[in-house]
Amino acid sequence: MDVNKEEILEELRSVFLNKTFDALLPPLVYAVSNSIFGLLPAVILAVTTALFNFTRRLIKKENWKYSLGGLVGVIFASSLAYLSNNASSYFIPALTSSSLFLLTALITLLVGKPLAAWASHLSRGWPLAWFWRDDVKPAYREVTIFWAIYFGLRLTIQLNLFFSEAVLNLAWVNIILGWPAISVVLIISYIYGVWRLNNLGGPGVDEFKKEKEPPWDGQKRGF
Repeated sequence: MDVNKEEILEELRSVFLNKTFDALLPPLVYAVSNSIFGLLPAVILAVTTALFNFTRRLIKKENWKYSLGGLVGVIFASSLAYLSNNASSYFIPALTSSSLFLLTALITLLVGKPLAAWASHLSRGWPLAWFWRDDVKPAYREVTIFWAIYFGLRLTIQLNLFFSEAVLNLAWVNIILGWPAISVVLIISYIYGVWRLNNLGGPGVDEFKKEKEPPWDGQKRGF
C-alpha cells in the first residue's frame, strides 16, 4: 500500500491554516462573550469577528470565499439566537449539519451507493461504474459506516449539550469535533480505504479505464 505522507500533511496544513481559524474563532468568541456579557453583545462580537476575518483576507488578497461563507453562516446563526432569545440556538446550523450528514450516510448505505464513493467521485472525477464493482464498493461502504458512526456520536453529544443549554461546552465540542476531528476521520478513511482496495484485489481506476484484464496491480494511490 502506497500512502503519500506528504499529500496527507499538505491536506492538514490546508485545513488548519486556511479553514480552522475562520470557522472556529467566531463560535468561541460568541460562547465566551455570552457567558460574560450576555446574548446581544455575544451576537455583535461574533459577527464582528467573522467580518474581521473576511476583511483581513480581502486586504491580504488571500482566498476569501471560505471566510465569506463563514460570515454568512455566523450572521444566520446569530440571527437564530437573537430572534429566539436563546443562546443555544446559535448552534442549530451545526446540529442540522450533523443530522444531514448522518442521514445521508445512512440512506446511501441502505440503497447500496455509499456516500464515500459519491464524495470520491465528485472530488476526483473517477467513473461511477468503478465504485460499484463488487471488488471495490466494500471499501467505500465500510468507510461510509465509519463516517456514520462519527456523525452519530457527534450529533448525540451536540444534542445533549444543546438541550442542557451548555453554550460554552457546546462551542468547545463543535471546535474539537469540527475540522480537527474531521481531519483525523478523513486521514483514517484514506489510509484504511487504500489498504482495503488493495486487499479486495480489484483493478485500479486507471486499469479499469483501460479495461485491463487481471491480474491487476490495484489502486495504489487515492481513495
